[in-house]
Amino acid sequence: MKKEKRVKEKIKKTAKGKRNEVLLDDSSSKFCLFTDTLGEAQKRMLSSFLDDVNRHLALPKHDTGLMIGDFRNAICYLSSQGVPFEDILTRLSPVNLGGFYARPPVLWFSLDDAAKIYPLSMKQGQMAVFRLSVYLDALVMPEVLQLALDFTIKRFPSFATTLKKGVFWHYLDTSKRRYQVEQESSIPCRPLPVYRSGSQSFRVICYLNKISVEFFHVLTDGNGGLVFIKTLVGEYLRIMGENFAYEDGVLDVNQTPDSKELMNCFHRTDAKVTESSFFDRSAVQLSGKLSKYRPYRVLHIMMNASDLMQKATSLSCTVTAYVLALMFLAGKYATDDIDGISCIQVPVNMRKFYSSVTVRNFAMYCGIRIKLSDITDLPSTVSLVSQQLEKRSSRSMMDMMMNETGRLVNMLRFVPLAIKSPVAKVLYGFAGDSAFSNTLSNLGVVHLPQELQRHVKSMDFVLGTALTNRASCALVTVGNIATLSISKMTSDPSFEEKLCEMLREQGIEISVEGSSESWR
Repeated sequence: MKKEKRVKEKIKKTAKGKRNEVLLDDSSSKFCLFTDTLGEAQKRMLSSFLDDVNRHLALPKHDTGLMIGDFRNAICYLSSQGVPFEDILTRLSPVNLGGFYARPPVLWFSLDDAAKIYPLSMKQGQMAVFRLSVYLDALVMPEVLQLALDFTIKRFPSFATTLKKGVFWHYLDTSKRRYQVEQESSIPCRPLPVYRSGSQSFRVICYLNKISVEFFHVLTDGNGGLVFIKTLVGEYLRIMGENFAYEDGVLDVNQTPDSKELMNCFHRTDAKVTESSFFDRSAVQLSGKLSKYRPYRVLHIMMNASDLMQKATSLSCTVTAYVLALMFLAGKYATDDIDGISCIQVPVNMRKFYSSVTVRNFAMYCGIRIKLSDITDLPSTVSLVSQQLEKRSSRSMMDMMMNETGRLVNMLRFVPLAIKSPVAKVLYGFAGDSAFSNTLSNLGVVHLPQELQRHVKSMDFVLGTALTNRASCALVTVGNIATLSISKMTSDPSFEEKLCEMLREQGIEISVEGSSESWR
């Protein structure tokens, strides 16, 4: 058969044992050329393999065709890299699809207590999105990453969902579909179109040697997102030929999800409610005109993790306290206010207090508040930060806030969504945002299986911008590289310039990357 005719050939299979039509268009020409190199026995093996793929799919015809295309693309790529034919079929076995795509969607998930507020308070062009990125030691192959995502998503059923409105609360409804890998095309953390029918609440993005996942906060927090991206990267590298142990938060995608991973853990405290409040007095804001682009810029400050730890140790504080102190000093330099209180929001991972493997939200936050007049030099600011951080991020304080979260949720339980939503936009929008000057979310040191660690050069963690805060900061460390990422809402560079200046003065060697100007 001539190659031109082969491009138009169809692979058919029906539920009765016949073949469904899956058109091989021009994009499949590489696959046709590949099959021409096979012997008759290998062609029969390949035909049986694709029939098996089809048996695992009960999706709409368009998605079925695309997913079969995912297998063909991955087969072609691995073959071009010299991987033996039988090894290719083993790595890409349709068993990795499980029954996820063959079964109708029946599950739905109520939002956890922290997640309930996010869809209520989001506005046009503004929603709580964060990004995690892993930088590998080689270019990422999109065709392999796509199949890795096809295999991985079934392990995270609460992520394979679409956001829907109920009478009293939003909820997550299972969405059986092909979740597509995107190419990097814009600034990080842009809003997700969650209200479109069947829309997903996360996106997977690749660019050069970088794999990124962006999450709407209704799905998870930073630690849950970390489990997802580590598992996705692990599956990608497995397909590429790496062998490793499923440990350090890298899940086996073919293992049945544990119900504990899907728990709403915000009811695990007996603390009594006090007069504490989510919102305190307004804090001073950094200078600079707010941009209509969100975020305006994203910067990554990369540091030697050992040097950072050594400097914090010399000041008898944690890395988080050290970076917070620098942020308070840089923030004072970057504001026009001469009086008032600077406050930095610090998320606290509740998993360190309660044994939990949930991949949903399980974090609270504390606010470190210091008068501008008391922010003078690094040692004294470190001391003030450390005292407050130890007290305000303690289990007892976090338990009280977690209990108050549950109380507020219960109070609003039977208030119709149409009434709750506009109130939440005010309470958790400008009102809540104005209580903080900045944010620092520190994911800490990321551990990976040794076989994966040698492929990972660095990571970064990017927070979406707030409504009024001019900067939001996030820190993550992998290997010996600590990356502090800053999401900016203004073109005024004084905050990050002062921060970099102080780090260099402290003897910490840094390199800075990111967008040099706004994305338009």
